[in-house]
Amino acid sequence: MTGAPGLVAPSRDLLALTVELVDIPSVSHNETAMADRLEELLRGAAHLEVRRLGDNVLARTSFDLPMRLILAGHLDTVPPNGNERATIAGDVCHGIGSADMKGGLAVMAQVALQAVLPAVDITFIAYVCEEVDQSYSGLGQIEAEMPEWLGGDAAVLGEPTGSVVEAGCQGVLTAEVEMRGERAHAARPWTGVNAIQRLAPVLAAVAAYESRCPVIDGCRFREALQAVAVAGGVANNVVPDSAHVVLNHRFAPDRSIDDAFAALGELISPVLDSARGDSLRLVDAALPAAPGLGHALLARLVDFSGTAPRAKLGWTDVSFFAARGMPAANFGPGDPNLAHSAGERVDRDDLLRSFSTLLRLALTGIR
Repeated sequence: MTGAPGLVAPSRDLLALTVELVDIPSVSHNETAMADRLEELLRGAAHLEVRRLGDNVLARTSFDLPMRLILAGHLDTVPPNGNERATIAGDVCHGIGSADMKGGLAVMAQVALQAVLPAVDITFIAYVCEEVDQSYSGLGQIEAEMPEWLGGDAAVLGEPTGSVVEAGCQGVLTAEVEMRGERAHAARPWTGVNAIQRLAPVLAAVAAYESRCPVIDGCRFREALQAVAVAGGVANNVVPDSAHVVLNHRFAPDRSIDDAFAALGELISPVLDSARGDSLRLVDAALPAAPGLGHALLARLVDFSGTAPRAKLGWTDVSFFAARGMPAANFGPGDPNLAHSAGERVDRDDLLRSFSTLLRLALTGIR
């Protein structure tokens, strides 16, 4: 295997393991079979303590080394889109979760197995329900019942990044705009006010939104704002008196949730009529995470990857660790642009690049 001097080739075919994992259905809330297989893989390693919490699988070394690195990834996938079974074309595995993130799980589990004499202690966490509401996340369950397993100096989330370090993550907030009107008969619309048609300036403001692109720790983030749902209407012969549009806003980690919502209000408020009862309200939000590349382990990860880091424009559980004071980054095989798509796939070379980089980090640390 090509790579840095002293690296050990994977003792297991990572592509074959990824194919095996893709063929185990694990749509959110149904991860038991995936957890069983990963637990089986890890149980026989003498250097690992392995635990099971529900369908969360955890393994760690305990050599009392100066630093501990957490390798974490989710077991679940979104529902399949005609790609529920793995197919192989040459050195490429196609199928649901191949990139997001069963390839990453295969890589991280194999790193944990082969880091028999690591330079940093390793904790591997495979957790449930990342693809659904955060209230179901296995990380929350682990924090509540086994918080000592979340202790560490830095974390790497095995999200698909094409084996490039994607630093931090953007925050996300969901907001709802309600426009009020006055009901009337559709044959005499001038006697009422059409709330759906009053949405036009809101949609125009969103369409005219210009992305803010701050550079943080050398990583260029790009904010986004999209209308993602519209609702309204009473009956086909009634002028509607209420209409709603849901907005999804991705914001850079130099802003808090309050800052991001205030900025959204500055954009939307000029087209709202408070006297009529129009409103903008925050529905939910998730924190962003700063790049954190100043930490020695993550800086070393960048060096070993051989490529310049870039900002993570989506949201990931890097946010979970960063909110608890632990620097974290995204790094794993697979094209993030293909995640959740019918064309999701991962190739052998990418699996090997991610494995080589993470194993090297485990075996050498910051030396």
